[in-house]
Amino acid sequence: MSQQSAFAADTLAGHAVCAAAGVRDGLRAAQFYARDMANADGKVMQETRDAPFLSRLVGALARLTDSFLNWGARTSIALFLPSWRNLPSPFAPGVIHQVITAINRNSFTKNPRFNAYFFRAANHIIERYCEGPALVLEHRVDAARRALSGTPSNASEAPQFLARTLIALVRHGGISRVGKVKPGHQFFASVQPNVAVFAIACVALMFAAEGKPTDAVDEDEFFEVTGALIGPRLPRIAQLIAAGETVKLADELLAIKAMY
Repeated sequence: MSQQSAFAADTLAGHAVCAAAGVRDGLRAAQFYARDMANADGKVMQETRDAPFLSRLVGALARLTDSFLNWGARTSIALFLPSWRNLPSPFAPGVIHQVITAINRNSFTKNPRFNAYFFRAANHIIERYCEGPALVLEHRVDAARRALSGTPSNASEAPQFLARTLIALVRHGGISRVGKVKPGHQFFASVQPNVAVFAIACVALMFAAEGKPTDAVDEDEFFEVTGALIGPRLPRIAQLIAAGETVKLADELLAIKAMY
């Protein structure tokens, strides 16, 4: 197969994977919308029990559908392609290099490391800082990866790469919904959730490249330490992202790195 045809096939496979993720994400988004419309989670009323019986029934069915979709996805992956959800930890040696190089990879049989890391990190961070339910859309994380494809990056330029990545992730809005921020983490609510979550994920990746995590700190604790460290800087980070100031954002990340 020629290089041109191989690239075309790989691109087609990448689009197929993105479409499959989009269908699943669309179904999840639909059930969240149904719950909101029915006021099934008590978003408008003070207590869920005050909602009409039909609204509570819609909410229960929506939650059941969401649970079934997640169970089906996990079971299918475990049975047919375990490597699909072999999601990397920021503790993994060389993970930042794997994430950087994965922005130009499309595969029908394996989730690119870029998608895997940021999707997994987003879910962990949200669970750490917010109450449920939350909705992270993997196909939007992949859209950010595609927007970054073709940009020269290497691990020695981590702050520049992470600045471009952070801007792309926030602009594509992979996090559609989060729950109420848990007590003691009000800094998390000072900016839009996509900014807070992906900023923590990017800075954690940068710290991990320096070998900072230790056996005494687990992954969730590492995300929490990172969040507490950059919390006061989140409004400034949000301003730089909105303005698209890649160079200044990279300088901000370097300043955070120097604090650690």
